[in-house]
Amino acid sequence: MQLNVTFQDVLKAKRRLKGRINETPLIHSTILSGEVDSEVWFKLESLQKTGSFKVRGALNKLDSLTEDQLQKGVITASAGNHAQGLAYASSLKDVSAKIVVPETTPETKKQGIVRNGAELIVYGANYDEAEEYAYQLAEETGRVFVNAFEDDDIIAGQGTSALEAFLEEPDFDAVVVPAGGGGLLCGVALVAKAINPDIKVIGVQTHASPPWYYSFKAGELVPVEYKDSLAEGLHGGITQGNLDLAMQIVDDFVLVEEESVAQAMHWMAKEHHYMIEGSGMVGVAALRGGLIPELKGKKVLTLITGSNVDITKLTEIASACEA
Repeated sequence: MQLNVTFQDVLKAKRRLKGRINETPLIHSTILSGEVDSEVWFKLESLQKTGSFKVRGALNKLDSLTEDQLQKGVITASAGNHAQGLAYASSLKDVSAKIVVPETTPETKKQGIVRNGAELIVYGANYDEAEEYAYQLAEETGRVFVNAFEDDDIIAGQGTSALEAFLEEPDFDAVVVPAGGGGLLCGVALVAKAINPDIKVIGVQTHASPPWYYSFKAGELVPVEYKDSLAEGLHGGITQGNLDLAMQIVDDFVLVEEESVAQAMHWMAKEHHYMIEGSGMVGVAALRGGLIPELKGKKVLTLITGSNVDITKLTEIASACEA
């Protein structure tokens, strides 16, 4: 699928979303800045409605559907946060929503889906299996499948998070972005490059789910091996449409280890008192691990993408890190 989203689409999305989402805080982390010898800022999408940036894209997508499509209902597959965002957006517009999640989805995300009135379906060992089943159900039921990342309206909605940040602080040298399917990554990159083509946009994945890293280096989709990850929200394959777009506007990718994600989650809880899921901490993990040395002395934005982590999991991580 060819994506045709533009910076103007992000501007339109921002206007449409006004009053229905949280304009999340942009904070300067003096602690991390001192650690890594850069000026580091956090965009706290963890404080967004449903605990993740995903509601931005979901609302923007539903706004684009016809009345006939809305009456038929929507369906999606998600590792959790897109599911919650779509469930919330559907509840606002009184639209029926079915959500398919893989078995690895944390309980806190499952509860959020149900709490927002969507029908929860647990299927498959991973995201790709859940997605395949959701497409099958969409064909059987006539519902609109809402892709979590390969969609112009989704990307434009996610890009509004970066637009808010740049309107507050227009002079970032680089943006470090957690990369899952690529909706947020492409949306953020569109905004950054429109404001200043010299801004570096760097995506971050884990070694457990590295399709962006290897596909970007090769310039084509590359099959990779997937393993269990603390950053389950970034898990799964990517598509040609998002890769083609990213090749034009993203500068590089880095991979972080699971241990560094755990340490970053513990660090954030200890130093900033925020409960953040693994997917939201890969940017901090990359910075703390010295994986992007060219950012030393630079003004850097990283997106803290979600807070939907099970308390038991975070407690286990904290105990292991302090042992």
